[in-house]
This record gives sequence, C-alpha cells and structure tokens, in this order.
Amino acid sequence: MASNVTPAFAMPNPRAEEWWFDAWEIPGKVWPMTRGAGVTVAVIDRGVQAALPDLRGVVLPGKGYGDASSKDGRVDDDAKLNGHGTAMAALIAGQGLGSGMVGIAPESRILPISADLGNYEDTIHFAVDRGVKVIDISQGGPGAYCPSGIENAVTYAVHHDVVVVASAGNDPLEESTNTPANCKGVLAVGAVGAHLDVWSKTSPGDNVMLAAPGDMVGSIGRDGVFNADNSGTSQAAALAAGVVALMRSRFPHMSAREVVQRLLATAKDVGPKGWDKRTGYGAIIPYKALTADVSKTAPNPVYDNHGSGGRGRSGQAVSEAKRPGSAGESRDSGIGGSGGLVIAVVVVLVGGLGVAGAVFARRRMVRKG
Repeated sequence: MASNVTPAFAMPNPRAEEWWFDAWEIPGKVWPMTRGAGVTVAVIDRGVQAALPDLRGVVLPGKGYGDASSKDGRVDDDAKLNGHGTAMAALIAGQGLGSGMVGIAPESRILPISADLGNYEDTIHFAVDRGVKVIDISQGGPGAYCPSGIENAVTYAVHHDVVVVASAGNDPLEESTNTPANCKGVLAVGAVGAHLDVWSKTSPGDNVMLAAPGDMVGSIGRDGVFNADNSGTSQAAALAAGVVALMRSRFPHMSAREVVQRLLATAKDVGPKGWDKRTGYGAIIPYKALTADVSKTAPNPVYDNHGSGGRGRSGQAVSEAKRPGSAGESRDSGIGGSGGLVIAVVVVLVGGLGVAGAVFARRRMVRKG
C-alpha cells in the first residue's frame, strides 16, 4: 500500500534524546539506502492523533472499532497513557515538524487501527486486506496459549506476506505468554538499553526471538509533547516494526519470511551467550540486516513449521479460512509501565560491534543531562 503523500523536505535531525539513531547508525548508513518509502505499517492500538505536526501527512485513513471516536482511527482515544498509539506511530514515522520527534522510517506510512484490546482477529485481517507489509501490536493480553482465532489471523498475515511484530511484555517475574506475542508466526521482542544491557522489566519467554531499544525510549503523546522518560517493550516493538519497514522498502521483492530470517541471522548476541529467554537471538542491527550475506538455510524459528494446517501453542488446528470473533479481555501494556503487557517485535541495535557501548553511553549522558 503506497501513499500518495511524499515529503518534499529534507528530514530534520533527530532529537538529542533519540539515542537509538546514532546507536543504529541510521542517519549515516541506513537512511542513504532507505527511509521506508512505499511501505505502510499498521499500528493496532487505540488510534493515532493524525493532526499533530510530527505526524501530518503520514497517517492514512484506517478503521475504528467499537467505541472508537474516529471511524478511520485518526484520533487517539488513549487517555490513560496520553496517546500510546500516537507514541508508537511517531517512533516509526515521525516527521520532526512539531516537537522535533523523528521516526526511523520517516517515509513510511501509518495505517491506524483503533480497537479495544483483544480484538486481534478482525484488526489483523483488516490490516492485511489493506495491503500493509508490517503490523505493529505494542499491546497484549494474558493467556497461556494463543487462541485459535488469533492464530488463524496470524496465519492469514503470514500467507499474505506480512510481518507481524509483537512485544514480549513488561513483567520480569512472569513468563511471556502474552497474546499475540505467543502466537506462531509472530516476531516477539524484548527490550534493551543504551549499553546493550537487558531492560530490567522485560518479560522472559520461549517465544522471544529478538530485542530492541526500549529502556528510556521517549516519544510524543496525543498532545504532541515529547516525553523522554519512558521505557517498555512497546517501544521496542514499534522500533522493530520500523526496521522491518526500512527493509521492505529497500527489498520490495523480499518475502516476509526472508526479512525475519535476516533479522535473526544478523542480530548481535546480548545477555547470556546464545539464545536466551529475554533477548532471543540478540539485538537487531539494521545496517547488517540490510547488507549482510545471509544463507537461505539460516535458522528461522519464527516461520519454521508454520502454515495452514499447522498447530498453535493451544494445540488447536490452524485454519486460514476461519475468522472468529474477538478474544477475551486484555491488559494495557503502557508506554513505560512495568506491570502491563505489550507487543511489538523485531529488534535493532548498534551498527558496529566495537562502537556500540561508546555511542550508547554518549547518548545516555545527553538524555540524563
């Protein structure tokens, strides 16, 4: 789904607090290759405040479900967190025209979907049918298994070449069994900080595959004001989705399966050696994901053994044709809350192995100063 709006200006510099730009070498190495043009990212949340200067012209008409105040999702109804969906959209495609908030894929477009937590079957189907290339779900609900209806919706996305990103959660004492992060075919991500340290509240789980910046990752709310003092796997997911947008713009003919495979193969190992429950295969490195030679036989557990007729963690058969109603009640994840759950997937970090710590540390000093 390409947008009919193209920025006619040079992108402003990211805010000093946006430390992940230097850490990922976005302006110097990534943006010369891709800024996300031609790719639409669906943000499933409580709407996006489309009229804000930082998002003007990049938020397409989407859909509002239930009690959403906007039929097309372009109003943020989240009063509790002052605009969670807006914050996620700005991390992906912010234009730097109001608060100065710049997204990592500023030429991508946002499809806002406003719905109560848990209505993932309908919202995922809607996003896929509108032609998006990546779905960001920076929220989630409790559940030991992925409900068959949501598994069906994820399978529908997988079969239509869409990457579904979901966050692991913000509870370090609880296994990450959040839905839809626990669904087969979803790329679930944990959070790390500026020194590649694991964020203390990221949820562990067998489903976690990658990690992305989530500690002290600020954004704007629905009032358009930037707040630097936020942490959570929500932000990690949104940034991961932004990286997917960059990749899909750079390689328009590369399948979703290959995109995820490249992210896994080029991730930087953090935390315990090898795969671990909190950071998966490590922190994504966007530049390497865009440029490295990756074997077509590289492991890809997110997609392995997935497909119509497969079985989700619930043990129920997956059928692409079924589209049940909404799932059970879900919990809010919060932009920076510690008790909520979130989803969003894919991680990205540091372009260079040797300079990572120094760059992250320098940015952290700017933030705290």
